[in-house]
Amino acid sequence: MSRPPAIALAPGVWRIPFARDWLNGFLIRDDDGSVTLVDLGLKRSPPKVAAALRHVGSSPSDVVRIVLTHAHPDHAGGAAEVAARTGRQVDVHAADAGYLRRGEVPPRDDSQPLGRLLNRMPGGVFAPTAVGQELADGDVLPVAGGLTVVHTPGHSPGHVSLLHERSGVLITGDALFNVRGVGWSLGFFCTDFRLSQRTAHRLADLDYSVAAFTHGPEIRDGAREAVRGFLARPGVTGPD
Repeated sequence: MSRPPAIALAPGVWRIPFARDWLNGFLIRDDDGSVTLVDLGLKRSPPKVAAALRHVGSSPSDVVRIVLTHAHPDHAGGAAEVAARTGRQVDVHAADAGYLRRGEVPPRDDSQPLGRLLNRMPGGVFAPTAVGQELADGDVLPVAGGLTVVHTPGHSPGHVSLLHERSGVLITGDALFNVRGVGWSLGFFCTDFRLSQRTAHRLADLDYSVAAFTHGPEIRDGAREAVRGFLARPGVTGPD
């Protein structure tokens, strides 16, 4: 059986699988039919966004907001094209806004050898994209009853996770992966790996029933317990 272009997580919330479960975006639809898109995958992902919209009975004209968890090419690669198709600018945390406007990746962690190597490579790896709202920690976006911005920096300076309380869905972004179980991003992809480990602990204090990951499948049963259990393991860096 072929994989559907959008996978329901909760009423009004879908996961868009860009590369099986390895890379995901999200679609949130309000009662009035307006749509918010979260993360837009790679440069080749916009046709999959269009397919997801059709699958749920929506169209590009229904999109009223686009949000990125952070300005990395596997999340922002399709942003410029989808923004052009929908006529919407892209919301991102203020600390990542300049990188998105320039189409540049934030610096990598210099404490990681591969991070230092990546910092020496050319930075323009996705199309420069116009920024709409510069997000801040604690913002509640008017998305289907409220989408709360949780600043979880480290993976990038402006990395955010997003909590949709009405549906009980937490979008972790890259604060946590779910690849062979809950875990961290590779350190060399982060701006500050240790910081990303510390700030991910904010997710343990939130209330949600579904944990949705941009890398890996969602957890529907015992989601909060799974995240808290990982973060509580010995050797997992916590807040200072």
